[in-house]
Amino acid sequence: MDTDERPDLRRGGESKLVLKDETQRIIGLSFEVLNELGHGLHEKIYENALTVAFKLSGIAFDQQRRFPVTFRGVVVGEFVPDLIGFGSVIVDAKVIDRITDHERGQMLNYLRITKLRVGLIVNFKHARLEWERVVL
Repeated sequence: MDTDERPDLRRGGESKLVLKDETQRIIGLSFEVLNELGHGLHEKIYENALTVAFKLSGIAFDQQRRFPVTFRGVVVGEFVPDLIGFGSVIVDAKVIDRITDHERGQMLNYLRITKLRVGLIVNFKHARLEWERVVL
């Protein structure tokens, strides 16, 4: 599911996806990780493998960066995303049967908390990579 705007077919214009190049690079590296490691391992293994791939590709990233969660102006906890690639894309490595509305809803909350616009949910459970791009 891609929550970006649909192209205007009347004008024949191409859609302008937010952070398109960045997300395509992350998805490409996710394919490489899956192809090399195989599917169904623990999420942390894929997260760590992505950090290696990011480093080797020269992609700036944060791993386990902390963000405060506030309620009515009071900090009530913190959110710690797996990865933030290019300083602007949350990457959530998953090993689940399939990506559902639950994960999409979580990502929307993650984007609100971090004040970022784009998130990628990447599922390494099966031999075929499943991914979804979520835009706030």
